[in-house]
Amino acid sequence: MLTVSAVVLSVGVLLYALLVREAEQLPDEPDSPLQRLEDRRAAIYDSLRDLAFDFRTGKLSESDYQLTKRELQQELAAVNAELARLKGETAGAPAVPPVAAVAEADRATASRCPHCGAEFRQPMKFCGECGKPMSESGK
Repeated sequence: MLTVSAVVLSVGVLLYALLVREAEQLPDEPDSPLQRLEDRRAAIYDSLRDLAFDFRTGKLSESDYQLTKRELQQELAAVNAELARLKGETAGAPAVPPVAAVAEADRATASRCPHCGAEFRQPMKFCGECGKPMSESGK
């Protein structure tokens, strides 16, 4: 009697598992290539934000940060170019400047803290990292 109960219970559990598995639906695929690219672009922006946070908290070295940032920016540029192509925005000037041009523009407008060496895109009076004055004279 105990063996029969065990077999019935095992068969019941097996059937339940199979029926539940069939009832599960996989997450919906994005509707179009355009939606997939927009989702990928959002994920890259999230990764860049997380990367900057990890660098500022000291979890990444400068070289790892720059390498990973460059790779993510290149991937983002490719995704944006593909999005522009799909949306029909390829006529005229590119919607997104090349990564090299963006990096060069950043370097041209960047200011560097004389105390800790942190770089900022815009000129600042006080360093956002160490809080010291950005001018050498300290005033």
